[in-house]
Formats: sequence, structure tokens, C-alpha cells
Amino acid sequence: MSIAKEFREFAMKGNVVDLAVAVIIGAAFGKIVASAVNDIIMPLVGTLLGGLDFTNLMVEVGNAKIQYGNFVQTVVDFVIIAWAIFVAVKVLNRLKRAEPPAAPPTPPREEQLLTEIRDLLKQR
Repeated sequence: MSIAKEFREFAMKGNVVDLAVAVIIGAAFGKIVASAVNDIIMPLVGTLLGGLDFTNLMVEVGNAKIQYGNFVQTVVDFVIIAWAIFVAVKVLNRLKRAEPPAAPPTPPREEQLLTEIRDLLKQR
């Protein structure tokens, strides 16, 4: 089997395509959440804390600048993204549970006849 054919079969498997779509949507979702945190939530939190701007929080140790404000903002990003994914998975799981189980397919006619014969034999 050629490498190109083998790669095509691998890339066209359902799981690989689903994973690629999930990664792309996840990256876009991460940008949306990062914008919400940077542009809406953190300015409000900073205002509530007396006009504190988290991006300017830093400590200088010698010549090094330790910008822990950016770290705080990244942690808030992570917590919000993790919470949103948790809620989304919870909703999806609830929707899956809400679906009634599919009725078992009716057995073929031969199997029905054999079942009837078995039941008649048991009655004798």
C-alpha cells in the first residue's frame, strides 16, 4: 500500500475529521473567551478593585520584570473556558439522556416463526 493511499485512509476516518473540526472550533472559541475576558470581564474586575489594571501588575527583580498580571489574566481565561466547556458537555450529556432508547428491530420472519414453534413446544 502506498504511503499516500494509507495517509488518505487515515485522514478520512471519522474520528480524525471530527477531531480536526473540534480543534478548529476550540481555537476560535478560545479567542472569543480571551476577548471577553480581556475586553469585558477584567476591566470590570479592575474597576471594582479601585481602577486596578491587571496587565500592568509586575514585580522587578534586578533587570527582570515578572508580569504576574498577565498570568492572572491567563488563569481567568482558563477558568472561564473550562467552565464554558463543562457546561456545554453537561448540556450535551443531558440531551443524549433525554433521547428515548431506540426500539429493538423486529426479528426476521424466520426467527419469529421459530420463536412461535418453541413457545408451542414448551406448552405441550
